[in-house]
Amino acid sequence: MRRVYLDACIVIYLIEKSIPFSEKTRQFFALNRDAHLCVSPLVRMEVILKPLRESATTLVSDYEDFLAAQHWLTIDDGTFNRALHLRAHHGLKTPDSIHLATALNHGCKEFWTNDDRLNKAVGIMSVNIFSN
Repeated sequence: MRRVYLDACIVIYLIEKSIPFSEKTRQFFALNRDAHLCVSPLVRMEVILKPLRESATTLVSDYEDFLAAQHWLTIDDGTFNRALHLRAHHGLKTPDSIHLATALNHGCKEFWTNDDRLNKAVGIMSVNIFSN
C-alpha cells in the first residue's frame, strides 16, 4: 500500500463539500482506495483554524473525526531542517515546505494537492488531483 500525504486543501475539499472540488476529490479517492492516507499536526492546524474561529463546532468535529482515522506523521527537527532547505532552494512558503518535508521524511510516495507549484520541488511525487 502506498503512503500518500494529504495537503490541507484536499482535506478541506473533502470535508466541506466545496462545489465543484468535493466531487472531483471524492472521485479521486474512490479511484485510489489502495492509498494509505497520511496527515500531520500542520494539516490539522490549517483545516481547523477557520471553523474554530467561526465557532463551527460541527465542522470542527467532522475534521477531527476524519483526521483521527488517518495515519499521523510527526514533525521533528529533521523535518524542519529539510523544510528549511526546500524553502531556500525552491522558494516555497513555510507551510508548504513543512508539509513536503514531512511527507518525504516519512517515506510518502505521493503528495495529493491542488497546487502545481509544488512540482518544482518534488516532481512527480506531487499529484494535483485536479490535473488527472
